[in-house]
Amino acid sequence: MFQTHDTLLFQGDSITDANHRRGRAGPNDPAALGQGYAFHAGAELLRRHAGLGLNIYNRGISGDKVYQLVDRWEDDCLAIKPDVLSILVGVNDYCHIHLHGYGGTITEYERDYDNLLQRTCAALPDVKIILGEPFLLKAGGMTEAHIEGITAYREVAHGLARRYRAVWVPYQQVFNDALKDAPAEYWAPDGVHPTVAGHMLMARAWLRATGLSTDG
Repeated sequence: MFQTHDTLLFQGDSITDANHRRGRAGPNDPAALGQGYAFHAGAELLRRHAGLGLNIYNRGISGDKVYQLVDRWEDDCLAIKPDVLSILVGVNDYCHIHLHGYGGTITEYERDYDNLLQRTCAALPDVKIILGEPFLLKAGGMTEAHIEGITAYREVAHGLARRYRAVWVPYQQVFNDALKDAPAEYWAPDGVHPTVAGHMLMARAWLRATGLSTDG
């Protein structure tokens, strides 16, 4: 997946954002990569592929929904010209309907996400795309009904991954499997935002999906 001097861009909402410093524009900057899965996955890539000269960026923004990615896509994606693009978005498109009165629909989510990927492929025809599965855990204010409700958004994202031949990272299943080892609160206390352990779980899943084992 990665070639010499490739640029990797992580995009999404608060789970990707993970308190990264937005004023730090350069690649491979620990503060700019944040404290989450993008940092951990990026750090492992840089360690394992030290000779490739990879450039890794994080442009996730807390609270974003797909239409907000669309609004900032020119500056925060296309101008960076990533060779590999990783996107995780959808939890706000669903949860903000129930928690904050957002008026969006799943139809709009699919339309905007599809258009975003079309636009990206048109501008960057050789880009390799990685799509992360939106997920929720039964913790904090998240109930079984919420987890059931986000299923349709997960299915939309998975369908888009197939349509655009993107690498798919099955985060919901990864967290579901992790519940055998510790309760949901251990991985994401509010059901949405991962702990340190949750972010590491995501990073390992991301690395497995992209073909880089974290063993050794």
